[in-house]
Amino acid sequence: MTFFINIDNKSIELDSNISILQACELANIILPRFCYHERLSVAGNCRMCLVEVANMPKLQVSCAIPTSPNMIIKTNTLAVKKAREGILEFLLINHPLDCPICDQGGECDLQDQSLIYGGDRSRFREFKRAVEDKNCGPLIKTVMTRCIHCTRCVRFANEIAGVFELGTTGRGNILEISTYITKFLNSELSGNVIDLCPVGALTSKPTAFLSRPWELKSTESIDLFDSIHSNTRIDTRGYDVIRVLPRLNESLNEEWISDKVRFGFDGFLSQRLIHPMRKNQLNRFEPISWEDGLKIITDKLDVTKKTNKIGLSIGDSCDPKSLSFVKDLCFVLNASVLKDNFENYINTDYQSSYKFSILFQNLKKTNVCLLIGVNPKIEGVILFYHIRKRFLSGNFLVAYMGSHLKLTIPSTQLSNSANAFVSIIEGKHPFCKTLHRSKKTCIIVGRSFKSNFKFFDINLFFKTLQSNLKQIDSSCSILNFFDPKPNYFSFYDFNLNYSFNAKAKNFDLLYIFENSTTLHKSITSKFTIFHGHHGCQNAQNADIILPSPSFLEKTSLFVNCEGRYQYSRRATLPLNHSQTISFVFLSTLNKLSHLFTANNTYSDFETTLPITKYVINKPYNCFFKVFHPLNTTIVFENFYLASSMFENFYNTNIITQVSLNMSKCSKHLLNKDPFNM
Repeated sequence: MTFFINIDNKSIELDSNISILQACELANIILPRFCYHERLSVAGNCRMCLVEVANMPKLQVSCAIPTSPNMIIKTNTLAVKKAREGILEFLLINHPLDCPICDQGGECDLQDQSLIYGGDRSRFREFKRAVEDKNCGPLIKTVMTRCIHCTRCVRFANEIAGVFELGTTGRGNILEISTYITKFLNSELSGNVIDLCPVGALTSKPTAFLSRPWELKSTESIDLFDSIHSNTRIDTRGYDVIRVLPRLNESLNEEWISDKVRFGFDGFLSQRLIHPMRKNQLNRFEPISWEDGLKIITDKLDVTKKTNKIGLSIGDSCDPKSLSFVKDLCFVLNASVLKDNFENYINTDYQSSYKFSILFQNLKKTNVCLLIGVNPKIEGVILFYHIRKRFLSGNFLVAYMGSHLKLTIPSTQLSNSANAFVSIIEGKHPFCKTLHRSKKTCIIVGRSFKSNFKFFDINLFFKTLQSNLKQIDSSCSILNFFDPKPNYFSFYDFNLNYSFNAKAKNFDLLYIFENSTTLHKSITSKFTIFHGHHGCQNAQNADIILPSPSFLEKTSLFVNCEGRYQYSRRATLPLNHSQTISFVFLSTLNKLSHLFTANNTYSDFETTLPITKYVINKPYNCFFKVFHPLNTTIVFENFYLASSMFENFYNTNIITQVSLNMSKCSKHLLNKDPFNM
């Protein structure tokens, strides 16, 4: 149904019943507001968006009044202007005049709207009200005297984050927003209330009094703390990262980011490696030049090439271009890639075997979600946000297999044993009746599940499941694989889970690239090279250390779990003498040109993956989508399935491990000692 309305003598055609405020935005008329937000429920308590509607005796709240046919609206009459001026005069009665020391200065909605719509004087001479500040944890700083009671933070905590710890107490002049029982705001998305607050009542505690917005340089980038790659904006001043903010992407993270992304930036400059170093005879590291370091590596590679005992260990933040160099290094030097035991059994001929097949924005079309060996609340915060968003729309069931999960939505734990999983694939479990009735099912398989099923064929699993549960989907979007590692999609895309000499444990040369996970004691090497940006146990055990820039200090292309190619832009300059793996690869192998043959040459990244030129910020699906059953058997072990490979959301990689902000969160929000995990 379409109808016309009149806004400021301009005729507007509408397709559905939307609010007057939304209709004004379609007409390019911006109405001031404090409480209204596009992704939150309507409160209508700030009264800044008042408009004049024909045949209505009083001014109307535009965010809460739906449009109707032939409605005549005025947004700039004298009565409207006087009402806005009066509202701002009321808001400034108790609001303190501390703009020079407020961190919101320069980005304050109250400041901006007072300049445009407010008056030049106040008629009130009473003392301003003072409100006690609340302790919301180590991340959010509160100055509640500045609060104008827009209740954005309350609605966000209840609706988006799913924690009911914020609310209002009292009425009238004693109204306050608090946590009721002096409880911390414990949510992985709690930092987003800082962006929502229109005044300086809620600001960032780690960055208090550090900068002003006009002093910062902004860079559009992505988050590499998980495989979702949320879009972010990084604000820097010199080498220092001052803050990380979300960037709008409707199909991925919308306008939210997790607290780990927002506040973990202080770990980028902590415990950094800035000089090439070599271990001397006293077992101590001493600085060397890059020329000496490259010469040592070249000599070692030339000697160990004949032994076929060269190992490569790849970290979680290794970009696809570096992985292409690693793959070429495997062919040139006959090297093997160290990996988990289960990764050999993933069929990389089909991207559907290791990708998240359904788009996040299409989760709203599903009816049932089954989680197997995954905790999206910890491993993928934005993924869980989309699941919760789908639950709030109604007619949605969530069940999981694995250890107990503390989700913010009702869910059913089926079991945590292998036998129950077997009964589901065979169609004998009672939950299979629900799967039968579901029109659209989403099954999410996590890394914890794959690590337990050692000899497991994904194709056989899917074929058996769809034949027993009658879940047939030509797009193969039923089965979705989620791995928290940022680069796991590229790792399988380059087929690096298959390599020669993969079972070797004793190497003559071991090259560790950006891998902070301590290697198993059974893996030994006569000479170890560590190439990374943070000091860790692997760096301590290495014979030579080469510094590399972090993902904030270089421009790289990454692929997320959906197959979406996005750029991580350089926000700051590399520290001191940091160099990428491509520099080491080209500098070293140019000196070892005698190792190359006519059929054994390294190729350019764009030549290897030409599709990257056309699919930036778009999900890329492989042509081969259909699963084919293989003649393999599933070997089940007697085990209990864990839901997650992480126990601490704030401590999942080397950057968060050395971050002071994340250590405070582990201690105060989770009551865990960050140094004894």
